[in-house]
Amino acid sequence: MSDEQIQTAEYDVIVIGAGAVGENIADRAVQGGMSTVIVEAELVGGECSYWACMPSKGLLRAGAVLREARDVQGAATAVTGDVDPAGVFARRNAITHDWNDDSQAEWLEGAHIDLLRGHARFLGPKRLRVESSDGTITEVTARHAVAVSTGSAALLPDVPGLADVSPWTSREATSSQHAPASLAILGGGVVACEMATAYASFGTAVTMIVRGSTLLAGQEPFAGELVQASLERAGVTIRFEAETASAERTEAGVELRLRDGGTVVAEEVLVAIGRTPRTGDLGLETLGLTPGDWLHVDDTMLVDGFDWLYAVGDVNHRVLLTHQGKYQARAAGDVIAARAKGEPVDDAPWGRHVATADHEVVPQVTFTDPEVASVGLTAAAAEKAGYRTRVVDYDLSWIAGASAFADHYEGRARAIVDEDRSVLLGVTFVGPGVAEMITAATIAIAGQVPLERLWHAVPAYPTLSEVWLRFLETYGR
Repeated sequence: MSDEQIQTAEYDVIVIGAGAVGENIADRAVQGGMSTVIVEAELVGGECSYWACMPSKGLLRAGAVLREARDVQGAATAVTGDVDPAGVFARRNAITHDWNDDSQAEWLEGAHIDLLRGHARFLGPKRLRVESSDGTITEVTARHAVAVSTGSAALLPDVPGLADVSPWTSREATSSQHAPASLAILGGGVVACEMATAYASFGTAVTMIVRGSTLLAGQEPFAGELVQASLERAGVTIRFEAETASAERTEAGVELRLRDGGTVVAEEVLVAIGRTPRTGDLGLETLGLTPGDWLHVDDTMLVDGFDWLYAVGDVNHRVLLTHQGKYQARAAGDVIAARAKGEPVDDAPWGRHVATADHEVVPQVTFTDPEVASVGLTAAAAEKAGYRTRVVDYDLSWIAGASAFADHYEGRARAIVDEDRSVLLGVTFVGPGVAEMITAATIAIAGQVPLERLWHAVPAYPTLSEVWLRFLETYGR
């Protein structure tokens, strides 16, 4: 292609990746007066909109509603059938707009963010080459900053034969248009547990192959125990301390041979053992960085060793959660605009230009049965961090709101108290309907609200939130 055929453009800010994180960086930068372009090789809206958060919750919701109805006398008799997978997939398709991003592209236009479709590679500092699917090449330069928000992809382990059997990753699991008769899942984390919950509700025979001895290993131990019991009641087979030695697709399906000599055969296999950064083909070597590596940043999302390069969301490996990535994005967009104008950047612990909540105030919900909602540190993490703590446990079934919610409510709650400051360090709720309770805990921890003040935050009766009063009563002050 001749030089005459190469288009050029210049902006204050370039954002690589138009997922939820990239959109927020660009939006905050534009609000700060920066001309901004966002580069996207796939769909505007990214992983969360089309292959992760939104479609996965669409797949899980029908089963959750059905279970809740069956546990309420008077409603249970109205339930005459099981989950309709075809209906679930149709609703999921509507949630993803059939993988069409027109509405999200229109939002960018309304927010005064330019969109450049194509694959971006660095040519050097603040310079990118973007090649579109039709071969058009645009060289674009940033006056002030480039933000990488390309996210992460599923990690495929180096198991002989596994790549050859066309395994599912989270993308295939959340976008499938049918429920296989059987599904083997490698992993015991959030994606593995959520997809086991969803596909078991469709009537799929699910087998989980878990390398460790528990599910949801990063959570409080009782969370994994309650989820395990529920999955097993739903017919899921869980093989702990098991590793896959090889894989082969046969007439019977995918045959997984385990290191202990056992074999698992399933129509499809889902690999959900971790994530890897999407940095392999960005031209990072031109900047002295290693392609395929995570990009390490400070609390303003500035990449170590640079004064113009930012990495936001999964790609920096701080917290691989959409909402936390969007939080980082708001901080990054604001700080890019502030630095470009020569304005002072507030580096105070809770200033708007820093993402300090990433360290110890991260909320997360796993939409299994039961739901697991947590924020802050677990008891083990708090002890490891050197805090002097007290653990307060409570059985959620003892709360009046639980008996109103369901006839056979089962759940647990835990609060971790910093004994030296009399504030909360972490809270975990496990049970039906607890996802909507976690923001109150997040506010209490982020705001460092003393326990004496929490006595005046009166929970409504009868709701599950009455657990806050029970925490304080159990603590004894």
